[in-house]
Amino acid sequence: MNPHVLTTLLISLGLGTTITFSSSHWLLAWMGLEINTLAIIPLMAQHHHPRAVEAATKYFLTQATAAAVLLFASITNAWLTGQWDIWQMTHPVPLTMITIALALKIGLAPLHSWLPEVLQGLDLTTGLILSTWQKLAPFALLLQIQPSNPTLLIVFGLLSTLTGGWGGLNQTQLRKILAYSSIAHLGWMILILQFSPSLTLLTLLMYLIMTTSTFLTFKLTRSTNINTLATSWTKAPLLTALTPLILLSLGGLPPLTGFIPKWLILQELTKQDLALTATLAALSALLSLYFYLRLAYAMTLTVSPNNLTGTTPWRLPSIQLTLPLTITTIATLSLLPLTPTITTLLTP
Repeated sequence: MNPHVLTTLLISLGLGTTITFSSSHWLLAWMGLEINTLAIIPLMAQHHHPRAVEAATKYFLTQATAAAVLLFASITNAWLTGQWDIWQMTHPVPLTMITIALALKIGLAPLHSWLPEVLQGLDLTTGLILSTWQKLAPFALLLQIQPSNPTLLIVFGLLSTLTGGWGGLNQTQLRKILAYSSIAHLGWMILILQFSPSLTLLTLLMYLIMTTSTFLTFKLTRSTNINTLATSWTKAPLLTALTPLILLSLGGLPPLTGFIPKWLILQELTKQDLALTATLAALSALLSLYFYLRLAYAMTLTVSPNNLTGTTPWRLPSIQLTLPLTITTIATLSLLPLTPTITTLLTP
């Protein structure tokens, strides 16, 4: 892609998210989401491959539907209450519609089916943007509205954690596995959103760090399915030794970073007398942990086939900038001792 076009698209991505962050009016928020969507479509289809074009088309149709519902709900709220401010969303009908529209935008279950298919058709760099940056603007809106039906968020959260666990069990494509991982983590964030917004922000921050390091690791080793993970040891021995720890951090095992949000969320849910919800969420984490362990096993304890197809990728030098990978990997492996400091900073 032409560098000037790429720069314009990346600036538009940042602009769309910033407009949504800073807006207090529903039309401005909607406009920021639309700029965001239109900026990432060319990035998705830049390889001119049928699978990439299919993914871009599915993403566009899904986001257009969610944006139309959001705009209709905000107009309905203005008609019923006379208010356009995000903070003044008080009527239960448009509030429920907007919650559903934002759930569709970020890929919460049961509105998740587009996310694995879209992510599978993208390269790892665009997939990283879709899994991280594109979640920020809808989450900013979710944090600002007060849901009239708290049960809806709990149902979305539980369904997402369970779907993210079950869906990733039978997958062999890494991008689909990361998509189901994203759905599961989003479920944890939505579960705690109405009780502790600061804890949702902490979970989102940890998810961004861990997902970035995972995507950059797979990009460095050029891995797109479980079978190609076996060639990682020859390409990057030290990184391959650390990658199982990154994956287990995504699964939420102590003493790694991913343990922080799950532990605090379960603690907060029990304080809210939601012991059954906390139990189901903890059990769904075991489902996710299984396919992370499966990836770790394939990467470290299996040997790749010793043929021309298997050995050729080892000899190709990597041109990826490794500093972002280094920073996110260190953060993924070592942020647990800083939990008290981080939670103090995020508590209003």
